[in-house]
Amino acid sequence: MTDVMVKSEAVHKSFGRLEVLKGIDLEVKSGEVMCIIGPSGSGKSTFLRCINHLEKINAGRLSVNGQLVGYRQKGDKIHELREKEVAAQRRDIGMVFQRFNLFPHMTVLANVMEAPIKVKREPRQAVRERALKLLDRVGLAEKADSYPSQLSGGQQQRVAIARALAMEPKLMLFDEPTSALDPELVGEVLEVMKQLAIDGMTMVVVTHEMGFAREVGDSLVFMDDGVVVEKGLPREVLANPQHPRTQDFLSKVL
Repeated sequence: MTDVMVKSEAVHKSFGRLEVLKGIDLEVKSGEVMCIIGPSGSGKSTFLRCINHLEKINAGRLSVNGQLVGYRQKGDKIHELREKEVAAQRRDIGMVFQRFNLFPHMTVLANVMEAPIKVKREPRQAVRERALKLLDRVGLAEKADSYPSQLSGGQQQRVAIARALAMEPKLMLFDEPTSALDPELVGEVLEVMKQLAIDGMTMVVVTHEMGFAREVGDSLVFMDDGVVVEKGLPREVLANPQHPRTQDFLSKVL
């Protein structure tokens, strides 16, 4: 265990000739909520996907809870892990996407139970009890037997959060979790995330919700064109951005 949950050192990522991440240096401490903001195409979502090795980095080092993600170091050489070993690492990292990606043919309860039973091979009854508690935690206990098509977008996203929590992760990644929702449904999802933060969950949140970043975030990162332009306390960065690019961006969104 370490008090630094995520450590990114000079991380680079390219897609063909397009360099999307140009040397990202960031640290997220255990229990910290880091919010990442920035314009479309700035590399925010790509960086999030690199944290759990959904995207492979081209250079640099990325570790979660003291372990390199997707690689093992032997002497001064780094070897890529097999897919099975990467999958084992991912168990500790929950991820919630813009789209809910729930299994449409399964009930809400079955969606939440699926991964712990299939991936962790946990006993069904214990998983069921935990899943029901998690649904209660996200305010959806009464929807356990419903199907995703019977839920609003906000409810589906709360199920997606419960599903990620069912794996008992040490770290939660949120990739613009409210951007696909109607405005009136955003609050219910942010409320669940706020409660997670209060409970001490380490979170990295790519978001356009500046109010959430100001109220819940411990740190705020502004990314643009594949680099970290500015980082600091959310209230300070939002109220008094230092970099001209941050000032320009915030003048358009606040």
